[in-house]
Amino acid sequence: MYINFLNGSLFNKDKISPSYINTLNPKYIEIDNSFYGGLIVVDYYREYSEIILKNIINSNINLTISMFYEKQDTYKTIKDLTYYIGNSGVDLKYGKQNREDIEIAAFSYNDAKYIRKEMQVNNQELYYLYMYVTVFSTSEKELEYTLNKVEGMFQSYGIVTKRANFRQEQVYTACLPVMENTTEIKNASKRNILTDGLIATYPFISTSIFDENGILVGTNIYNDSLVLIDRFNKDKYKNANMCIFGTSGAGKSFYTKLLILRYRMMGITQYVIDPEREYHNICSSLDGLLIKIGPSSKTFINILDIREESIEEESGYLQTKIGKLKGFFKLVMGDINEEEWSILEEKLIETYKQKGITFDDNSLYYKDNEKFCIKPLFKNSMQMPILKDLYENLKKDSKSQKMSIKLRPFVNGSLSYLNNYTNIEINNKLIIADIYELGEDNISYGMWIFVELFWDKIKKDRSENKSIYMDEIWRLIGVTSNRDVASFIYKIFKTIRKYGGSGVAITQDISDLFSLDNGNFGKSILNNSSIKCFFSLEEENILTLEKYTKLSEKEKIEIKSLKKGENLMFVADNHILTKVEASKEEIELIEGRCKI
Repeated sequence: MYINFLNGSLFNKDKISPSYINTLNPKYIEIDNSFYGGLIVVDYYREYSEIILKNIINSNINLTISMFYEKQDTYKTIKDLTYYIGNSGVDLKYGKQNREDIEIAAFSYNDAKYIRKEMQVNNQELYYLYMYVTVFSTSEKELEYTLNKVEGMFQSYGIVTKRANFRQEQVYTACLPVMENTTEIKNASKRNILTDGLIATYPFISTSIFDENGILVGTNIYNDSLVLIDRFNKDKYKNANMCIFGTSGAGKSFYTKLLILRYRMMGITQYVIDPEREYHNICSSLDGLLIKIGPSSKTFINILDIREESIEEESGYLQTKIGKLKGFFKLVMGDINEEEWSILEEKLIETYKQKGITFDDNSLYYKDNEKFCIKPLFKNSMQMPILKDLYENLKKDSKSQKMSIKLRPFVNGSLSYLNNYTNIEINNKLIIADIYELGEDNISYGMWIFVELFWDKIKKDRSENKSIYMDEIWRLIGVTSNRDVASFIYKIFKTIRKYGGSGVAITQDISDLFSLDNGNFGKSILNNSSIKCFFSLEEENILTLEKYTKLSEKEKIEIKSLKKGENLMFVADNHILTKVEASKEEIELIEGRCKI
């Protein structure tokens, strides 16, 4: 009997009801140790060209906004307006009021004529609009501060508000989802508005991205909606390129690994250049292929390889290869002049000719008579020259001996591991290129080698989606690089779309990214990326970024104050604050604690 009594005495409304409500103070309501202060919107600008609540709703202030619309009878409204216009016209013509009263009457008279015209000629409707705001906080002091802040924000947009003193309960109730707009506050907030004006009060303007075939990126910080992006959607985005910028420890590396994991689930081929040895765990978890080049590595990539898929539409194999090698040899030899480059180019042509390779593309094909091949085969790495062959040719000529000295470490010295034939097959959906052992001075060589290799692989099949991730990309387009290498990277970002590809630029050194050629290459890559992710940045980097993007003052403050794992995303024309979300299983995969 006692148990039945307890079960029957507790209802659902008791479970959700507060323990107490204090309405004794006319300036606020206190409910369960929280304080609620109300504002009544009493006036607006006469005309708006944009949504008036946009910046209020997108702020991170704890508030609730409630709006009521009452549609007026069109026939009765026009009839009342006509009557008013007639009477006001007579008063203005024969009235003896003072000048101030006449001006006010004339103002109302013209307004009435305008409203009647819009309703009769443009078929607009008349509404009464009521707007209320409730701000809440856990302390009286913070509530007062927030109310002042909200009042200031409304005032800056031409919206006049009044504190709801002695009417706090009515405003609080009006902001609850119970559709209650009492007469005590209606008269204070009533304002007429035409149909066109209703557009300016549209409240559902928080940016949301929900691509049907997209991967989950995270949640919208302001409204907790899911953010799903399909960057390979050619109908929606002009390209699939991304930029991921953020200071050390801001979460950009984890975010990149999360993208790799989720796109791996979708079968997307991905190539990653790893200068800091950060991607070993995820490579192992996803059964990817790890390629290391360095003093202790046993895998080699021949710099002078010409690959079958490397052909460009506007030029032949050898011409394309020499054009790309120009950037590499400028990394090796410094800023060589045009005369020196022409000599080096001559020696390159000679070196390839010694292997039977000329500007005739057919010279790269051969028939294997021992295997009775009907279709000609493309020459493999063992049939290509290596750096030693070029070095020997440079040594023979007095005009190029100086260049041979700079190439000597690659043949007989500390970088001799780059003087080898390619001995690996690139046949995995996930390739991680580890160049950590190259060290600070030589890491740009490794980045160039793998970018060129992966770029050839990307061009192989246009129907297949694929991505190339370039971590610490500033090394290739910053001041420590050169125009030819930077132009090569820019070309990738500009043309990768037509091969079904996506270039991803990752860096924490934004100033270095924009340091070459007055920042033109960094700017070009930024502009050729439909998706930009800005994690927390230092003031200096924010100021640099401001020069090349349309960052608002509010967004600059947000980027500086972002927490770990939060970022400001520019997705096409949308700007959205996002919190990166990952499941426990995904975290374990990224950290290498389990396998797929």
